[in-house]
Amino acid sequence: MPAYGHGAPFGIPAPRAPQDHDAPQGTPGFPPGRGPLLPTPFGGGAVLDRPADGGGIAAAYTAWGAAPAGADGAPQWSAGSGAGSGRTGYPAPTGTPYREETPRQLPADTSDFVGDEQCIRRVEQALLGDGESGGVRRAVGVAVIVGKPGTGKSTLATHIAHRLSETAFPDGQLYCDLRGTGTPATSGEVLGRFLRALGIPGPVLPDSQDERAEMYRTLLASRRVLVVLDDAASESQIRPLLPGSNTCAVLVTSRVRLTGLPGAHRVELDVMGTDHAVELLVRVIGPDRVAREPVAVEALIRTVGGLPLALRIVAARLAARPHWTLASMVHRLANERHRLDELTHGEMTMRASLSLTHDGLAAEDRRLLRLLSLAQGQTLPGWLAGALLDDPRPFASDLLEPLVDVQMLDVVGMESTGGFRYRFHEIIRVFAREQLAAHHEAADQHAATARMLGGWMSLAEQAHRRIYGGDFTVLHGSAPRWEPPSECVDELLVDPLGWLDSEHGNLVQAVEHAAREQMDELCWDLATTLATLFEGRGYLDDWERTHLLALDSVRAAGNTRGTAALLSSLGVLHLGRSQSEESRSALTTALGLFLELEDRQGQALCHRDLALLERMRGNEDHALSLYDRALRDFDQAGDVVGRAIVLTQSAHIWMRRGQSSAAQTRLDEALGIYRSVGYTGGQARTLRRAGQLLQGQGEHERAVTTYTEVLELCRESGDVIGEGHLLRDLGHAHAEMGRCEAARGFYAQALSVREQIMDQGGAALVRLDLARLLTANGGAGERSRSRELLESAVRAFRDRGMERELAEAEKLLATP
Repeated sequence: MPAYGHGAPFGIPAPRAPQDHDAPQGTPGFPPGRGPLLPTPFGGGAVLDRPADGGGIAAAYTAWGAAPAGADGAPQWSAGSGAGSGRTGYPAPTGTPYREETPRQLPADTSDFVGDEQCIRRVEQALLGDGESGGVRRAVGVAVIVGKPGTGKSTLATHIAHRLSETAFPDGQLYCDLRGTGTPATSGEVLGRFLRALGIPGPVLPDSQDERAEMYRTLLASRRVLVVLDDAASESQIRPLLPGSNTCAVLVTSRVRLTGLPGAHRVELDVMGTDHAVELLVRVIGPDRVAREPVAVEALIRTVGGLPLALRIVAARLAARPHWTLASMVHRLANERHRLDELTHGEMTMRASLSLTHDGLAAEDRRLLRLLSLAQGQTLPGWLAGALLDDPRPFASDLLEPLVDVQMLDVVGMESTGGFRYRFHEIIRVFAREQLAAHHEAADQHAATARMLGGWMSLAEQAHRRIYGGDFTVLHGSAPRWEPPSECVDELLVDPLGWLDSEHGNLVQAVEHAAREQMDELCWDLATTLATLFEGRGYLDDWERTHLLALDSVRAAGNTRGTAALLSSLGVLHLGRSQSEESRSALTTALGLFLELEDRQGQALCHRDLALLERMRGNEDHALSLYDRALRDFDQAGDVVGRAIVLTQSAHIWMRRGQSSAAQTRLDEALGIYRSVGYTGGQARTLRRAGQLLQGQGEHERAVTTYTEVLELCRESGDVIGEGHLLRDLGHAHAEMGRCEAARGFYAQALSVREQIMDQGGAALVRLDLARLLTANGGAGERSRSRELLESAVRAFRDRGMERELAEAEKLLATP
């Protein structure tokens, strides 16, 4: 077949302690702008262990439908039967708080695409079903496009995907570069990315690949979704990514044939035929120039061997230089010493044409091309060119346009700011690295790398600063920064947590790059600053991997402060995973190092997190003592947000002891601090705690007003986890006021949210709440429904080791 032309601050989930959702601070969770406001303080059971064992999404909607809100803001219920439930008298919650996502992840199509229409239709037939079976597939459709580098596999796949996206797959298109020609992405990593795109929050993703695959297949079971897997490495990488439903299809590209993939239709791309190659030239340089030199056209196609990438590069140069003839280009190619290598050797076949393009660039453009090969990420932002060349111009992407013009760099997307994203073709990247080694001394390469990584460090640092209102609850080192222009920073960081998330892959690569270059100071600083992202979005695996890598780097360099900072951050990670002993060990070791260094900020962070550990273990007196030490340390360090976090966390203890006045005083001071620095996340967290305090004092109406205010913040930010917890808080408040129908409505909405995001631990807690309510206030029919809820909850509690909740549920089940 012919080839184709290229064209937490909110704390840590605590499933064993559902009434206490505070957690260690030091990373953001409520960023200003569009990021989730409450990613983790409501995270009881937020890390999913396995798929639903009972109840399920359908059950929630079967039992409870939609109903209008009443005058008091509570859901109103009809006495009708739930759809398909076979039972009557079950209420329905207002609205559906979960928002199902429709992913649109395809890269841009190529406007001047050239290809064989018949071959394209065969691929489409494999994806959609053939006419002989009436257009209906019995299994998921799989097509695999294979071929050597430069033949246009990804271009063809993207083109076909766009053709089919709206009509055949309206429920979304998932896309991922599997990096088969580099370090392959793991199937678990890709499943995590797809599940997030489908609306599952990071904190509730299962740890195991099998459970992620089960969740993925469940979400796609009733949807028409096209999955595009680019640059696959092997069959084993692909199999977990195949949906189970015949309503979906999978389009794969790879260098290898993947003959072990059952039922797959394979299409092998070769070099371009003459007709398609001529068509490509016509589209790029115009029909007049092609018509004037028909012999030169044929010679040019023959000289580059019909390889689409080589042909595209030559055509781009001709388009940029209208005074050149095609014959002159043929002559240049004929004189290239490596032309035969280009035509006869795999990867080496591209060197001649790449060298020709490289040599035609201006000196500064050649230098940038070489230095860009230092970047490790899959896509590159425009500001990176300024860092590599140490050029402070406001629109650094202008530096990249000459490379785009000659197809040495591809534009693959657009930033929310309007800036472009760029990517090397892999062979061009290899070529650029060869040129880098030939033209640049090691010192020059090291200096450019330091500027590039310093740019990532600067932006991550400023993102944290904008989330928290300052350099609060964080430690920084002395590694040099490269500051992008202020206008660029302001545009990129309009939504700071959103930016961190969008550059997640590049930032992790930057930590790894710093470790390889033995830049230990920058390595630990960037890794710990990224805990802002890792905790806020639930990237716990990346949190651990980057920190352990950085820990090896700082220990090898004898960097004591870096070691302490990383251990302190790892202590928070272990705490979130309910690994109490690991957390205590890391935090205690870190505290000892900070004491040796007389680092007050580091001591404050450790005392705060050790206090939370003691509080979660029920040692409240010891926790208060540690909180007092943390307050003194934060005050001496000048960290007002650190002080506010301690006040908010410790208020919970005073609430439990019935000392409402002491709790209120702490919450009022914390709220004032958060408002003074503009830390939205802290404000929302404190308001929720204030609502719980009002509820404990019997001021239920005021508590409901406060919960409702925070609920709106959650919904505006898209924080589904926080939304579910606030709905549950509202259910508790209405239940205590005797408004059983309203309470059932809010519990039903909370259950719907938890089941939609497959948080089975959280869903089990809400089932227990509903069972209590039905047992206390219902008749015989309600008790039957209560038993069903309890049986489902017991299974979930037992699977997740939630002993206290399990005991209560079993006790209720045993009640006659």
